[in-house]
Amino acid sequence: MAKPVRWQVGLVLGCAVLAPLGWLATERLEARNDFCNACHLPSGEPLHRAIRDDFVSLPASTLAAAHATAGNAERADGGFRCIDCHGGASIIGRVRVKALAAKDALAWATGRFEEPAGMRWPLWDEDCRQCHAEFDPPVREAWQSPAFHELAVHNVELGVNCVECHASHERSAPIAPYFLDAVRVRSQCARCHLEFEEASG
Repeated sequence: MAKPVRWQVGLVLGCAVLAPLGWLATERLEARNDFCNACHLPSGEPLHRAIRDDFVSLPASTLAAAHATAGNAERADGGFRCIDCHGGASIIGRVRVKALAAKDALAWATGRFEEPAGMRWPLWDEDCRQCHAEFDPPVREAWQSPAFHELAVHNVELGVNCVECHASHERSAPIAPYFLDAVRVRSQCARCHLEFEEASG
């Protein structure tokens, strides 16, 4: 068996040292929303400029902005950061985020990065369930129909990802309840309810 060459050993040791340092450094940087917009696109515009403008706009025109306005009870300062939703709730989620961020950073450093039209890796339900473990039924009058998530089958084990119905950064005008797009929602309902499939066909 051939002995490993010195550069291979050095590469492995270098990665073993740099990977944890890179992880810790990015944890601190990602804690600030300004970091998420720090890169500039070839046009000179900051990355995610429109999304950031919508995020801080009042009245809220997106679901993300509604979260920013409501604040985050999980945080001591009550603020809401990009990373609170986009950070990954589990270790697998964190690794996924770090891998995509590293790929994007490399593309930006080599001048090949473009503003994405949508999320390549949409949020997982676990990201939303950090705060929304279960959906509390709203207060309603006895004569009113039950709300969607009030039905047990529509609550925790729905089989449809949160972001398949609730659009986070897409503007709703006029503001739709819970930032739902009717066409998008009907396509998800059709998974179980054939009448929705027939209505859209």
